[in-house]
Amino acid sequence: MSYFVTGATGFIGRFLVANLLKRKGTIHVLVRKDSQKKFDAIARTMGWDLKRISVLHGDMAAPRCGLAPAQVRALKGKVKHFFHLAAIYDLDAGAEAQRVANVDGTQNALDLAAAIDAGTPSSIVFHHASSIAAAGLYPGIFREDMFEEAEGLDDPYLRTKHDSEGLVRDEKRIKWRIYRPGMVVGHSKTGEMDKIDGPYYFFTLIKKLREMLPPWMPTLGIEGGRINLVPVDFVADAMDHIAHKPKLDGHTFHLTDPEPLRVGEVLNTFCRAGHAPEMTMRLDARMFAFVPPSIRGAVGNLPPVRRFIGMLLRDFRIPKSVLKFITYPTRFDSRETERALKGSGIAVPRLEDYAWRLWDYWERHLDPDLFIDRTLKGKVRGKVVVITGGSSGIGLSTAQRVAEAGAITVIVARGKEDLFKARDEMKAKGGKVFAYTADLADMADCDRLVATVLKEHGHVDVLVNNAGRSIRRSIEASYDRFHDFERTMQLNYFGSIRLIMGFMPTMTHRRKGHVINISSIGVLANSPRFSAYVASKAALDAFSRCAQGELSGKGIAFTTINMPLVKTPMIAPTRMYDSVPTLTPEEAADLLVKAIIERPSRIATRLGIFAALLNAVAPKAYEVVMNTAFELFPDSPAARGDKKALRGEAEPSGEQIAFASLMRGVHW
Repeated sequence: MSYFVTGATGFIGRFLVANLLKRKGTIHVLVRKDSQKKFDAIARTMGWDLKRISVLHGDMAAPRCGLAPAQVRALKGKVKHFFHLAAIYDLDAGAEAQRVANVDGTQNALDLAAAIDAGTPSSIVFHHASSIAAAGLYPGIFREDMFEEAEGLDDPYLRTKHDSEGLVRDEKRIKWRIYRPGMVVGHSKTGEMDKIDGPYYFFTLIKKLREMLPPWMPTLGIEGGRINLVPVDFVADAMDHIAHKPKLDGHTFHLTDPEPLRVGEVLNTFCRAGHAPEMTMRLDARMFAFVPPSIRGAVGNLPPVRRFIGMLLRDFRIPKSVLKFITYPTRFDSRETERALKGSGIAVPRLEDYAWRLWDYWERHLDPDLFIDRTLKGKVRGKVVVITGGSSGIGLSTAQRVAEAGAITVIVARGKEDLFKARDEMKAKGGKVFAYTADLADMADCDRLVATVLKEHGHVDVLVNNAGRSIRRSIEASYDRFHDFERTMQLNYFGSIRLIMGFMPTMTHRRKGHVINISSIGVLANSPRFSAYVASKAALDAFSRCAQGELSGKGIAFTTINMPLVKTPMIAPTRMYDSVPTLTPEEAADLLVKAIIERPSRIATRLGIFAALLNAVAPKAYEVVMNTAFELFPDSPAARGDKKALRGEAEPSGEQIAFASLMRGVHW
């Protein structure tokens, strides 16, 4: 007994071929010439006996699948079972591509099967892998003997699956059997899957929920119709078994789950598998059906609604075409299949029993995040990166990292000696580094810097506003020092804004750019004694939030880093910081690298976010904590202007160190 298989390199096909190899006979497989390497790789992975497999190069879009007359004659009368699995199973594929592959391909396969048939009466059986998509969006129970009753076939995928099955049903030259699998997922024993499809589109959302929330927290989810999932091994086993049973020609078999779960139940099953919080409060999408379609369409077409939905779908990597199946209305009767499989031990396993295998395989092999270039080199190589305050501390550490990664690194600082020394050291290591002196508290100097950089480099891809001035001084000690507020605002806010406004026109013209502002954890924690510094950084934070709303549509990203305390020359005057936990400049540079790679809106420590949340929820209680810290940490001699007392400054007390350790990274 010999077999002919189209789509052997497809997901179902590879497992069906493995089953057929357990039987006697040669297996002829149709493979496109440019897919030979793929076939070889699958054959090695599956452990196929290639001595029993005959590879024929062809093309499903060509008459008789592209086989030459000599090849057709050589096959004539030698094939008993012709399995046609080749098709496009992609909701987002173009309508014409789907028609060529699914409809024209099926007609060409039928013609080939008829050409290699032994004669009259037909000795070959054509086994057509259709799909439950052939039923369209039929509202109710779709039986195995139903076909013309299909509804809602406007979608190209549904239409072409229906039409291709119709060609088989109208075939008179040869015998046929039709199989309609449900939505095929991975192998129930290994979890293996070849691509992201069906419920897998929601795995990124589930993973994000797991990362953001504890598993015990109830979340809001969706409910809808019943979604029919079947593992690939069940489909391959059922097709193989039914194909070899006698007296079943001309029948259709639903390879479906007789007890399918609703969409919400499916998602929660995978939430449990992925250790994510379950969607315990589920809104049934069908409840919105009472809203007239014209109103739903009008609301959905509003620009802000359309953009918001588009953003969510992009972030969660969910194709818009998938949403129509949330309210899938069709149930499938499978009694014919159950009778054919009776006594074989072949049945659809419970999703609960193998969902963890599907999740594990996806997380190890298919998660789109695995294929994102997360290297700094992949983000900055050949890009112009401007870093202010680049001669020391955070700026220097960051510049060293991006220069090593291949960026055109531009460092800016006031002091020539340290700046040029840093430039020369990085250039000696192979970096492409440029250094420019500028006083960023001087607006004219900011404008000169912008003009010079644009003249010599054309544009800026990444701007890191790192240069800053910090002042630790209580308000009572600042009554006669209004210039503290002016100079911090001048450098930390106006200087940064001047550079942003200078480089932004070329960024918007090129529709790409990234601005990273080094802010402070003090903006979130409202640190006492830092009113001048925190106010200037808070102004920059507010500007960035406003700018994001205006410029995100032009490809410009803003990232605010609420940096915790870093051991740099800026904090040296406060001797107490020598004894409290701080980040090293290298650790701070790690946060900037993360910002460049991931381009988030904000990077902050959990303590900083918690402080902001506590202040919002219980401001009076938070006020007590901050006032306690204020009383515990006095002004330094430097802040009081007492130069004589600097050498005799008292060592921090155990209470101070303990409090600072508890509130790690917060400025006191």
